Amino acid sequence: MTMQRKDSPEKGSSRSSAVFKTGAISLVFLVIGYQAALFINRAAILGIEAARDHPDTVYVVRHVLPDDGSGGGDGSAGDVPTARQGGGVAGHVLRTDTVRRAAAHSPRIEEARRRTRRVESFDFDPNAVSVADLVRLGFSEKQAAAIDNYRSKGGRFRRKSDFARSFVVSDSIFRRLEPYIRIPLVDINAADSAEFDGLPGIGPYFAAKMVEYRERLGGYSFPEQLMDIYNFGEERYEALKDLVCCTEPEAFGLWTLPAEELRRHPYIRNWQTANAIVLYRENNPPDSLSVRGLASAGILSPEDAGKLARCRIEEVRASDGG
Repeated sequence: MTMQRKDSPEKGSSRSSAVFKTGAISLVFLVIGYQAALFINRAAILGIEAARDHPDTVYVVRHVLPDDGSGGGDGSAGDVPTARQGGGVAGHVLRTDTVRRAAAHSPRIEEARRRTRRVESFDFDPNAVSVADLVRLGFSEKQAAAIDNYRSKGGRFRRKSDFARSFVVSDSIFRRLEPYIRIPLVDINAADSAEFDGLPGIGPYFAAKMVEYRERLGGYSFPEQLMDIYNFGEERYEALKDLVCCTEPEAFGLWTLPAEELRRHPYIRNWQTANAIVLYRENNPPDSLSVRGLASAGILSPEDAGKLARCRIEEVRASDGG
């Protein structure tokens, strides 16, 4: 008689465990493969969207119809033929206006950029930095838009502390960015009246006076000369002295200019003083001419001589003084 051998319970359990492990491993690889496929698919879609979004900026040409009644162009490159030449409206010239603006990006790209955005720190002027760069500096798009809106309404950050007081600038962000803030000083020898008007305590009146006084001086030689302007005052100067600088002006031709031009200088003041300076330089050797000599001769008051001595004056040449 043949006897059948039965597997022991231990062997059956071992075989079931092996099958379970194989199935589990297969499932893990299946999940990994699925996730990898999703990742590759998303990456491919973003790549296509990014390529389609390129370039980052576009140029839009708008046709502007001036209502000046001229009936013709000025010959510039932006002119478009009139109606009589085949386009536009009779009696007017269409002109082209090129506008640069940011391109609209795919929502997928914008979302990907938000997720992968890396906060950076770099030198910037808060009055001129773009919205995109504000985002790079760590501001949200809403915060960057708020800063840009403040500037578009005429707001200006004159000092770092002004930027710190903005309601969208947190203390932590300001501490990180403070070393990188670069607000240019106003050069009083190059600024126009609009730039002067933007300084604290300076309205249109004093802005015009600052330009006028600069013309009379032939250029500021030191910032304190602003206090020579009538009613400008020390208090007004103290409020803005850290916001301005003074580049070197052209040298004043004290030893060469005729009396008619000398008299326009604020420290010379009148015809009598200007004529006396001409006589002084004509009757003294060139190597002895000096502002101190004008004061010693009683031609300039000590106060005016002291101010004139601080100005940039043309050097005396051997032929000067006759």
